[in-house]
Amino acid sequence: MFDVLIIGGGVSGVSCALVLGSAYKKAFAQDKKIGIITHQKTSSLQEALFNNAYGIPAGKLGSELLTESLEQLQDLYPHVTQIEGEKVLKIEGDSPNFNVITNKNSYQTKNVVVGIGSANTFAIEGLMHFVEPHKKTIAEKQRIQLKNDDHKVAGGIYVAGTLAGHRSQLAIAAGSGAAVATDILTLWNDGISSQAHDSIRK
Repeated sequence: MFDVLIIGGGVSGVSCALVLGSAYKKAFAQDKKIGIITHQKTSSLQEALFNNAYGIPAGKLGSELLTESLEQLQDLYPHVTQIEGEKVLKIEGDSPNFNVITNKNSYQTKNVVVGIGSANTFAIEGLMHFVEPHKKTIAEKQRIQLKNDDHKVAGGIYVAGTLAGHRSQLAIAAGSGAAVATDILTLWNDGISSQAHDSIRK
């Protein structure tokens, strides 16, 4: 049983995983089981080139970021389980007992974070009734989002990145994933506002 299972190995999903993973020293997060399904084949980063992203050298390829971000997650926070080569087909159940079914396995989790793209090919059974037209893209693109209130779709279900209704911008997607992570950390901390970041101060 995962405490949180993140769907999507793009910017918002990995950002969420990095923040959650970095909280392992906090008493309320020490024993939490975190997983991420790292499907990246349809990520818009596969064809991206970055010249305007904060902290990223000009000319950086999105495909490189996809690979490097998962390596960073593995190197720094190996306790976060990375699930490769699987695509989510269905989510069953209610909070805090979800069953996430992929093309190869099924996983039990207390919370779900959906951080995949906003293409209208979205087809996760159990979430389709939350689908609505994307509010910040032109209608001709036929993008979709999941209906949410500040990233929360329903009890125990969160959405991040463009699927949460944000524009397609790396910094926005990263911030969206981090926002969801801090909401989950706050939940684990009995509702007391919490976040995780490192400091050079002792």
